[in-house]
Amino acid sequence: MPASETELEALLLGCIQASARVMQVLEAARAADLPDWRLFAGALYQTVWNALTGRPADFGINDYDLAYFDIDVSQEAQTHRRLQVLDRIPADLRAKVEVINQARVHVWFETEFGRPYPALAQTDDMLRQALSTAHAVAVRLEADGRLTVAAPFGLADIFNMVLRPNPELLSDPQSILAHEQKALDAQKRWPEITIV
Repeated sequence: MPASETELEALLLGCIQASARVMQVLEAARAADLPDWRLFAGALYQTVWNALTGRPADFGINDYDLAYFDIDVSQEAQTHRRLQVLDRIPADLRAKVEVINQARVHVWFETEFGRPYPALAQTDDMLRQALSTAHAVAVRLEADGRLTVAAPFGLADIFNMVLRPNPELLSDPQSILAHEQKALDAQKRWPEITIV
């Protein structure tokens, strides 16, 4: 019988809490008091894949993406927010932590990735722009120590080790191609995954 979303969320949180590096990033973001922040994507689903396959918790994780939402979209403000986080991160982890203001992604995304990106109203809106359903997961460490999860497409694909294209981007050939390229790259590190 498939696990319920509540059971999968509990498993996700267990994997996250077992990863010292992920917890260091979450604690730094909470201490920096970023507005409307989340840790998202690879640092989460790859942590789960490592737990499922018996690999070390941080195997294959290239970066730790922290998103936040600040109406001050200046480069100076983003640099300040980034430094607020990095000052709280262990030195050996700083180069892997990305801190991105989701209020300004639409300004530079098309130039860098070749496809348009809508202006967002809040951080969690970014999850609907993820290339794959497994990428569309984010967590926040709340002031009371709870971890809260946002996963608009659910968590089943992460635990089934499936990379499926985001159904909301199926009409965009560039997104489908980017999904396939990213999935093939991930499959080199985790050959157990299935690409849809």
